[in-house]
Amino acid sequence: MTDVQTISTGDLRNRLDQGTNFEFWNVLTDKWFTGEMIPGSCRMPLDTIEHGAAGVPKDAEIITYCGGPTCPQSMQAAKKLSLLGYTNVRAFEEGLEGWKAAGHSIEKSEPVHAA
Repeated sequence: MTDVQTISTGDLRNRLDQGTNFEFWNVLTDKWFTGEMIPGSCRMPLDTIEHGAAGVPKDAEIITYCGGPTCPQSMQAAKKLSLLGYTNVRAFEEGLEGWKAAGHSIEKSEPVHAA
């Protein structure tokens, strides 16, 4: 099994504050996406990640996140990316729940209503 590195809330906050350039993806599938996003991130649903990541260099830094510690999607996405040959992938397992618990702001976008 592929070992996936993780990143803490504090380290992620520092990376964002420093303006470090990395891919930062909310990987929640449409079924679970509520419209909440960590500022600076974009949507890359787990079930579309193979196609969505196609234009991203294999050595790009990618950080995935989902709803929180009880949500498996960030780790699943990171493992999938590693299996696709991406070499600098980390999962932010604390996700939206941990981000908000630390007092950080979120952005709201329209939730996707799955059929």
